[in-house]
Amino acid sequence: MVTLFEPSRIRSLVMKNRTVRSATHEGLADAEGRVTPELIGVLTALAEGEVGLIISGHAAVSPVGRASPRQLMVHDDGAIEGLTAMASAVHKAGGVIALQIAHAGIFARPPEAWQIPYGPSAADFPEAPHCRALERDEMEKVAAQFAAAALRGKNAGFDAVQIHAAHTYMLSQFLSPFFNKRTDEYGGSLQNRARLLLQVVAAVREAVGFDYPVLVKINSEDYLENGFSEDDSLSLSSLLEQAGVDAIELSGGSFLPFAAHSPSRKGRVKTAEDELYYRAQAAKIKQRVGIPLMLVGGLHSLETAQKALSEEIADYLALCRPLICEPDLVRKWRLGLSVKSECISDNLCFTPLAKQEGVCCVTFARKRGAGAVSR
Repeated sequence: MVTLFEPSRIRSLVMKNRTVRSATHEGLADAEGRVTPELIGVLTALAEGEVGLIISGHAAVSPVGRASPRQLMVHDDGAIEGLTAMASAVHKAGGVIALQIAHAGIFARPPEAWQIPYGPSAADFPEAPHCRALERDEMEKVAAQFAAAALRGKNAGFDAVQIHAAHTYMLSQFLSPFFNKRTDEYGGSLQNRARLLLQVVAAVREAVGFDYPVLVKINSEDYLENGFSEDDSLSLSSLLEQAGVDAIELSGGSFLPFAAHSPSRKGRVKTAEDELYYRAQAAKIKQRVGIPLMLVGGLHSLETAQKALSEEIADYLALCRPLICEPDLVRKWRLGLSVKSECISDNLCFTPLAKQEGVCCVTFARKRGAGAVSR
């Protein structure tokens, strides 16, 4: 039986256990999107806390794909020096790290006013008031941007790359009929809607080589009317396996206010049944594909994590908010000092981002004193 604290391997990526820090926007890059000591400190704390694989916060592959201020930017070679320092610090602390690369699509907030966000189709709702549809001849440029960003991460010493195709970022916008109204070869059927993502995967693989681990994060569904469905995620998982992806991380939801569920659902997890929001879909995907599956969403307890492994629902268990609250949670689990996270999923950890102060557990700080939480 697979256990949480046994080592494992995905190609050249060797992990001390089966826990993953799911990509979490730290909001701690500088104004130019470069690495800061504060950002390195957050990731080093996770490595010291014995997280098996740390996935960085989403890093923008293009200025026009930036989601928010103080987001990590990896669109040019000027990023490599900071990325090298980040990867080196994590390694010295005993961890391994993947670089998540992303493009915000129609929801981007470019640094310059003249830069117009783009996505699969022009949109007409308040969250994306000024955007355009990506032209067919621009698709290869987008794929090349992802590939160049992935190679920068590899050259900087990162152990893997993850392509962000969930949470209504651009690649998931293409995947979802809610956003994708195209009538060309990039719209309509799932095969067509997945075309850009598969182009990105192919370009990234060519750039980083066969032995370098390439991961993709997808939604179980996006919880939007006529959007990306569970059937879509099943079929997409097979397409990604066929494309040579090494592992899939399964999440779900949209940050749009009218979505039925956000990726970060609010509310205290009271019972084991409240944990692992997407477990049923994960079990279906596990039966469909042979590559490793990472599952994120609502995990709070050691018991639930081990049960998910023993029941073969997932191969790796990922956490986001519990590790904002307790970066050393995995180490405490291993030592028997804790069995459940203190995180109450109130989402107050994200409120400092509005002030460009960086994510942190506000509730924990209030409970234990202002000095209790480090970034």
